[in-house]
Formats: sequence, C-alpha cells, structure tokens
Amino acid sequence: MKPEMRIMNVKKQFLALTLAAAFAVPGGVLAADAAKFPLTPNSSVMAQDSLKRYYEIPNFRIGGKYNLDADPETWRHGGEGGTTLESLGAGPLKVAYIAVGTPKRNDRGEIVNAVVVNAFYSGDATFMYNTWYTGQPANGFSGGAVVGPGLAIDTDKYYVVFLDAIGLWGASKPSAGLGRKFPAYNYFDMVQANYRLLRDHLKIAQVEVATGVSMGATQSWVWGVMHSPSGYVKAIMPIGGTTASDGSDPVGAWTFMLGQAALESDPLWRKTNGDYYHLPLDQHPKQGLQFMWSRLQLTGFTFPVRSATPWERIEREVFYWEPTGNQTAAWIARTKDEDAVDYWYRNAAGFDYNINADLKRIKARTLVVHVDTDMWLMVENARKAAKDTPGAVFASFPDPTAHYGVFKAPNVIKDTIKSFVDNTFTTSLPGIAGASSGGGAQAVVEKPAGLAK
Repeated sequence: MKPEMRIMNVKKQFLALTLAAAFAVPGGVLAADAAKFPLTPNSSVMAQDSLKRYYEIPNFRIGGKYNLDADPETWRHGGEGGTTLESLGAGPLKVAYIAVGTPKRNDRGEIVNAVVVNAFYSGDATFMYNTWYTGQPANGFSGGAVVGPGLAIDTDKYYVVFLDAIGLWGASKPSAGLGRKFPAYNYFDMVQANYRLLRDHLKIAQVEVATGVSMGATQSWVWGVMHSPSGYVKAIMPIGGTTASDGSDPVGAWTFMLGQAALESDPLWRKTNGDYYHLPLDQHPKQGLQFMWSRLQLTGFTFPVRSATPWERIEREVFYWEPTGNQTAAWIARTKDEDAVDYWYRNAAGFDYNINADLKRIKARTLVVHVDTDMWLMVENARKAAKDTPGAVFASFPDPTAHYGVFKAPNVIKDTIKSFVDNTFTTSLPGIAGASSGGGAQAVVEKPAGLAK
C-alpha cells in the first residue's frame, strides 16, 4: 500500500472512531424518555435499549473483601464487609444483559455453551451488541461483525451474553439515586454480580469463554481468578485488558488519576464536593467530564494519527473552559447523558486493583490479546501477565488507532481467535501470516513453552 493511501486510511479510521466516541456513546435520549431517564439513560445505544433485560439480586454486598482461598459460597452474596443497597434505602442491586445465540442444555435444563462478553470502561451490552453482533449499524467500528452465525463467536454454537457492569448504564449506579452514598465497588463485585445473573437467572452451568475488550478484558481476567478454579469458566480471552491498575502500572494509574483530577477540577464539583443531585441539571459538573475525556483522548490514538489530523477536527476533542464554535464539541455532545459521579466511581474501582499474585489460580485456557501501540495499557504488562498465567498464549498486533484497536482484534486475528473460542487446537495455534493491522504490520502469536512452534 502506498504511504499516502495508508495515511488516508488511518485518517478514515480516526474519523470513524471519533464520530463513534462522540455520538454512538451514548445514543441521545429522546424527549419522551426524559421522565424515565432523568439523569442518565439505561443504555449507551438507545436504539438497542429494548433488547436489554434486567435481574435484581437482593442483599448483595458491594465493596467488600473477597477471600479467594475460601469456599466461593462465602462470597456468593458479595465480599465480606460490603454494603447492600437496601441498607442505604435503595432497591436491590440490578444487573443487565442482552442474550443471543443457541443455548445447549444439560439433562437438568441448564445452559452449558455460554460465551460472556463483558462491558468496557464507558460501555454496556448495547454498545458491544451494536458493534459486534451481526447486521448492526456500528459493525464497521470493529472492522466487521464478530458475533453471529459462522463468525468468530458463532451463535450457531454458542449462547452469547453481553453484560453491563455495576456503576454505569442499566446496572445499578450512583446517579440512579444514591449519588455519593453509593458503596465504592470493585471489579470483583462486577464479576460476582454477573455470575449471579448467569447462574441464578439464566441458569448457565458452564461458561465456555469469558471475553471482552479494555475494562471488559480486565473483568475477563477476574472471571479467571474467581471462577475458573471451580471449572465454571473454561476459557478466558482478555482483549486489551490489565491485571493491575494501581501504582504497579504507573502509566495506567497516572492516566486515570489525571482523569479523576479533571472531574474534581470542575468548579461545580468543587462547590458541592460532588453532591449536586438536588440542583437543576444545568448546574451539574459537566465540564469536569469533558475535561476528563479530553485528557484521556490525548493518548487514545497514536501520536502520528493525532499529528496528521487537521486542527479543525482535533479541536472538537480539546478541552476549553470557555469553548466557542466547535471547541470541545465532541465531549459537550457526549456528556449530556453522562454523570460525573458515575465516572468518579468507575475510576476509583481501578486504583487499588491488582490480581498479579492471583494469576497462578487461573485454571482456564487463556489467550491474552493486546495492541502493541496501546498508549493507555502497556503491551509489556499484558505480555508479562500471560507469562505468569499457566499455559497462557499471547497474541498482539499494532494498530494506528492504539487502544481502540481492541474492538477490531477479532477481525485482525480472526483465525486465531476463532480457533481459541472453538477450542479446535491442542498443541499449536493457527498461523496468522498475512493478518494485517491495517498499517501493513503483521500480528504475532507467542506460545508458552511446551506448545509446538
């Protein structure tokens, strides 16, 4: 490919991702929905909202400690010392999902062929459905559909469950009423609450693969340490996730600490200390959210992509306290349906997260996928996590859209991922010669000792 054509393709990818970030998350709330969603909607893509289903879990303890060496029944209802929403005057914990595909049942009527797709940092079931499920408007965001008949995640073979996570969108969240009284949650809470959804509500007895991108991949790691020792989860496939986001990952921790500082820098946040729900919506701290997104997006793409993009397009993502014209326009549009406290809690969930010492617990087949050019979550951390996980395979590829390449991974290294999901290899992975990242570079797979070259 000629260099000028490659740059043009990168610019097209950048524009598509920018538009998706600005408008696809969330898909605005119609006036008729205003009473139903007074602060934040139940879905990031409202066109898919009718597909979402809900389940309530009474007396679930949020924010407690999980002793992974103890009997899992001891943390069936959440971590020790956690707080129930009921004790704070709210209703039971609520979780949400979209399910597609073909369930296979055992002689007790339980589903034994589930694939779980976890939600990423700012997303939910509707976003992953809208980008990954076949025939949806945003399939191009992922370079094509991923979930559907005959695809990388084959709905003729699997029952696929797209999940929300505690804290945003359809699951229980601070903006639903409790605000700063909402218990501080963690990634273990997210996974355990969704385990209860799968096991108790959907009657899923076996998860073939737990996967997801970004924070969805992080949850996939947690599924591995929590629920693969029992055999409940047979395989995990984290795509662009992390096993630690505390100080052991200085780049990741620094990046999101700055995002947290941006939220707290908003004058309206500082005036109310984040307790603003009694005020009219126009007095909520939206500029802190805009600042946060602008700060994160500085490194959301590779610097060559940023530097090759005209300023009149870039300024839509640059934060201004007093914007004019198109300045900050992408984030002004996005944050109309988002809440600062929701994101403050989401950020806080990662600051003491570190399961590196627990990776040896993982009994599931493991394929770790990462983007070499990720500027948020460093590829070397993912490679080390794979080496520390028994039998794990590591696959990576470069992409000019940096961390956002995670959404495209199942199409960039399709044969490898499909073979892993289907468990159709034993001693070696399929070759991926010719698998291109879009920039001309080739993806690579690193096999642990003992697997054939």
